Amino acid sequence: YRGQPMGFQYQMLQELANHLDVELEVRVSNDLEQNFRELAEGHVDLIAMNLTVTGDRKSRVAFTEPLLQTRQVLVQRKPKNWEVMNGKQLESQMIRNQLDLSGKTVYVQAGSVYADRLRSLSNEIGGDIRIREVQVESEQLVQRVATGEIDFAICDENVGLVNTTYFPQLDAGTAVSFPQHVAWAVHPGADSLKSVIDRWLISFRTSSRYALLYDKYFHDHHSASRINSEYYVLSSGKISGYDEIMKQECERIGWDWRLLASMIFQESRFNPEAESWAGAFGLMQLMPGTARNYGITKESPASDHISAGVNFIKWLDDRFMDVIDDPEERIKFILASYNIGYGHIEDARRLADKYGANPDVWLGSVEEWLMKKSDPVYYTDQVVKYGYARGIETFHYVREVIERYEHYKNIVNSDVIASWKPLEEIHSGSSR
Repeated sequence: YRGQPMGFQYQMLQELANHLDVELEVRVSNDLEQNFRELAEGHVDLIAMNLTVTGDRKSRVAFTEPLLQTRQVLVQRKPKNWEVMNGKQLESQMIRNQLDLSGKTVYVQAGSVYADRLRSLSNEIGGDIRIREVQVESEQLVQRVATGEIDFAICDENVGLVNTTYFPQLDAGTAVSFPQHVAWAVHPGADSLKSVIDRWLISFRTSSRYALLYDKYFHDHHSASRINSEYYVLSSGKISGYDEIMKQECERIGWDWRLLASMIFQESRFNPEAESWAGAFGLMQLMPGTARNYGITKESPASDHISAGVNFIKWLDDRFMDVIDDPEERIKFILASYNIGYGHIEDARRLADKYGANPDVWLGSVEEWLMKKSDPVYYTDQVVKYGYARGIETFHYVREVIERYEHYKNIVNSDVIASWKPLEEIHSGSSR
């Protein structure tokens, strides 16, 4: 998140490393078979991922005490106009009975327990569930359901519920398995290591720290900033109480202040006390390190927060100015960098250039390569310096800031007139 390593598994590992007073060395891999081989050959000590405990896997690895409990769930899209339906109407159009999966095509990650479960379920119901195993992570399959590329996928319940906060059109409420344990895996002969981890997990699972981490990643919805019905009533012609400050600050960077307003709304809903699950705070949701660079604390006045955010925007603008001449195109790169980090955007530009796309165009080019940074094929590419990135959030972030900006332009006059391409051009040519 904005250049800082995060994730439930990562932070659990960090807690364990702190407890053992050892340095954590992480190798990022989502190839389960490769991970099992690396563990068997002694190249790694531990596999830490959403690894469901099964009988077959117990024959290959030793599982620790469980980290959490989950179920396998069906991920499906809600019907059109679901927002205006009542609960009963919506439920009537969702698959809730597993028998209704007969004849349906369901996508799962190849080699996963999801495929095994679906085969068993298909046999149990005497139906024909069309199972498509693909070399794509379950979380990416969930995203493909959201975009309409596929209709159904299977994932763990905790993963599904988190993704429904990013994609409110998704439903992950239909279980296809009994509750299952998720645990770490160690070498079958690593009895001492397993014993140490088990003792720590048994204690840590009952701590408030564990509860906070679990809530942070599986219950907190603040990370899902989406356009919805929470627009301010703009009959006064004002967007917020910070309009005059934004107008003044935008003179320094040549932005329409309504674009900055849309960005701030996306970041904090104009709440100066806002603090994200990742530690970003204030109107501009500056990460602690960035805030320190600009002399900002949580107690700094709102005007200073906005000024610091604009200073950071100017810094980003200076980075891109020499390579992206078009100021309108450059704004998209600035928004994306503000959201996910300048380094990840530079990675995406390098990937685009390497594979024959235009590294200076956001729509349909760099944005696509940013999303590929969630795929190990690409985030391990030699030109990539900053590793894994969840690009789908930034993909939506840029669009949503611009879309809200278009709304603001329609209802709020501006003292600063900035040219901007029509919203239709932002969406044209997109496969999503």
